[in-house]
Amino acid sequence: MNTDLQGTFRALADPTRRMILTHLSGGDMTIGEVADQFEMTRAAVKKHLTILEEGDLISVHTIGRTRINRLEPEALKSAAQWFDFFSTFWDEHLSRLQQAIDKQKN
Repeated sequence: MNTDLQGTFRALADPTRRMILTHLSGGDMTIGEVADQFEMTRAAVKKHLTILEEGDLISVHTIGRTRINRLEPEALKSAAQWFDFFSTFWDEHLSRLQQAIDKQKN
């Protein structure tokens, strides 16, 4: 499991960036195409894209003068694995708590 998830979680912390990821899940997009999905400036969208790139959630490829943004789902997989660990942790602990409660009732 990737333990260096600081940038990934920083990127995921913002609802606009999560929405950008949702849009990119449908296919690669230019900055302009991403900006068209939001009521904000291209500069603001660019800042969000930069944070997503720093979190390894997207990659940027240049074709001529155009920058193409692509979803990189591997970072999402690492974050999901981190959450899964704690989901399992809590499932086990809550199951033991339920068993203790059931034992007290009997």
